[in-house]
Parts: sequence; C-alpha cells; structure tokens
Amino acid sequence: MGAGVIARSAIIAHPMSHLCIAACIIDLDGTLIDTLDDFEAALADMLAALGRPPVARTQIARLIGKGSEHLIRSVLALTQPGSPSDAEWQHARALYERAYRRINGRHSAVYPGAEQGLRALRAQGLPLACLTNKPLAFARPLLAAKGLDGFFAHTFGGDSFTRKKPDPLPLLQTCLALNSAPPRTLMIGDSRNDAAAAHAAGCPVALMRYGYNHGEPVEHINADGYFDSLADVAAWLPERVNNPRNRS
Repeated sequence: MGAGVIARSAIIAHPMSHLCIAACIIDLDGTLIDTLDDFEAALADMLAALGRPPVARTQIARLIGKGSEHLIRSVLALTQPGSPSDAEWQHARALYERAYRRINGRHSAVYPGAEQGLRALRAQGLPLACLTNKPLAFARPLLAAKGLDGFFAHTFGGDSFTRKKPDPLPLLQTCLALNSAPPRTLMIGDSRNDAAAAHAAGCPVALMRYGYNHGEPVEHINADGYFDSLADVAAWLPERVNNPRNRS
C-alpha cells in the first residue's frame, strides 16, 4: 500500500504534534487475528452439549472483547431466559474451555498487514506487548500458532490482572512492564473497550476499522487515529517515535 493510500485511509481525530511514542500495547482478537470462527465453533460445541440452539455469528461478533466469562454468560442468556445456576454456569464454562482449547487457532487468520506492521514497529525500536481480555492460556498458544509470539516482550491475558479492559489497570501494569510512561505508550485496538481503557490510563489510542466493536463503527469512538491495517499504523508512527521536539 503506497504512502498516498495510507494518508487517505488514516483518519486522524486529534492533532498529533504532542505524541512521542516509546512503546506499543496491542490487542489480540479483532486487532491482530480474526478469531470469530474459533469463537463460533467453540460456542456451538458448548451449546450442543447443553442441548441449546446455536447463536448467530453476528451476535457473537458483538459480544467479543470483554473476556470469556462475559461471552459465555451472554450466549447462555441468548439461548435460554433467566440466569444460570452456579452449577450450570460452571458446567458451561468447562465445556467451552475444553472446546476452545481444542479449536484454538484452527479457524482463525492473521489480518492482512498485521505481521508486516509488527515487523515495522519492531524496526522502529518500539518494545511491544500484547494485552488481551482472552485468557492467557488461550492467548499464548494462539500467538505461537500464528507465528506472532516472537514480536512481543510481554503477553498479558484477561486473567493476568485483577481487572480487565476497559478498566485502566491492565494498561497501567503493562506500561510498567514495558518501562514506558502511559502518555508515550500507544494502545492499538479495535473497540470502545480498548479506547476506554487507554483514555482512563492516559495512553493515546489507535483503532482498527475491521475488528469487533460491538456492532458500532470505530469512528464513533474518540481516538487518536483510525486505520485499515497495522501496517498503516506503523507507517504513520515514524515522526512520532522518540521525537525530541515532542518531549516535554
């Protein structure tokens, strides 16, 4: 993709002269890897074992991003009125985790430009961390299966901290791990969860247009930029990386 195309595709929400990026935190589902088919298959297995009907892909796509517990509870609510008992919930969760562990990565695909973008970000000297609400036991094998694990200095999941995105705690802890101040750490994600966590933590945020934003266009969310690929983000960043003119 040429520089002219990148300039047209990257809609900038705010003046960028204040940014001086020293590290990046990158979301996983909907940002690096399209995992919707994995979720659909694992949930279908869980629901079949429970004797419940499957849920439409469009409904699943709207639920991705807030962690497995939210996904499972929401899908259970869609297939049967009322809240499940603790025993029913634990049984459903065990079925889902067993199915997802078997399926993880089998039906998913790395987004176009994602690996190219990671290589370019690393070439700019930026330390990278993957921060997802997906359980760490699923996130690490998925990154490894897709050949992306080697790009990250750290990988954190939805169970790595006491709270998940959109709470700012995971971003603040990841900034500490990267030894990077929040205002100099770019959060790259695909949803309002990522943006809300970044704003609360004091991080700038770039959003991908193609991910799982609960059925809403990402341009409706306050962000520092909107992009069509991670490669576009990397092409947009060089003037904003360790630029002495932008340091306070």
